[in-house]
Amino acid sequence: MKLLARAPATVANLGPGFDCLALALDLWNDFEVDTDAEPGIDVSGEGADELSDPANNLVVRAADHVASAAGVALPSFRLRCVNRIPLARGLGSSATAVSAGVLLAEALTGVTLSDDDRLRHAVDVEGHPDNVAACLLGDLVLVHRPGPEAGPQAVQLAADRSLRPVVLVATSERVSTEEARRALPKDIAFDTAAGTAARTALTVVALTGRPDLLPAALVDELHEPYRLPLAPKAAALHALLRSLGYAVCLAGSGPSLLLFESPDRPIPDPGTDWDVMRLAITPQGAHLSPV
Repeated sequence: MKLLARAPATVANLGPGFDCLALALDLWNDFEVDTDAEPGIDVSGEGADELSDPANNLVVRAADHVASAAGVALPSFRLRCVNRIPLARGLGSSATAVSAGVLLAEALTGVTLSDDDRLRHAVDVEGHPDNVAACLLGDLVLVHRPGPEAGPQAVQLAADRSLRPVVLVATSERVSTEEARRALPKDIAFDTAAGTAARTALTVVALTGRPDLLPAALVDELHEPYRLPLAPKAAALHALLRSLGYAVCLAGSGPSLLLFESPDRPIPDPGTDWDVMRLAITPQGAHLSPV
């Protein structure tokens, strides 16, 4: 049996929407399993030297997690990964692997999962509900917990189709999610929390119908001031773009940047430390495709 899972890049946080907002972008990683081939892992593209060890491969870990939770065994398989999404750049590369692993395990074992089940399993492995929710569902997602003890749930929203996302991918800086988490303070001021809530709500309005509000909506005081210093070149470019009036934010935990340009005002050349990727928002999330 051959199965192919495709999963899109994501950008989470979206300014003030820390751990709750994310967009799915039209850049895909592919993961193929073949149960008739000799077991092993082949990785090409981004991270080829880092992800061939089964113990470190998130596709395998996610698939094992789903099977173990269901009390069933996975068949042996060969996994072929084609990675197009840069690693440790804020574009959700780990979310693609985990989401694909969940979908592949479901198909390989015959276990039937709901959207909430898939999200729960993915969060158990990856740890970040916003990225995996956008990867699984596509488009714009809002993640919430209905209660202190409840698991994460996701609401899919329709992003304004006039949006023109641009990702500036850092080529000379790299920040791990763990490092970015450690930079955050344990406590924040009440005014910061209140302002963040207001701008998060405004970001949803802006992304779903009022793009003109994005420059104001994407201003963040909760996490970006603590994470940008980890990547000085990203911090300098972020400040420059903000001063020029562009809607810009960290892509996930960085160091890449997400901004939105208009047809009559393209972004300036960011220089040699950046790859410019103009990526449409994809309404489709991770899915199985014919091989």
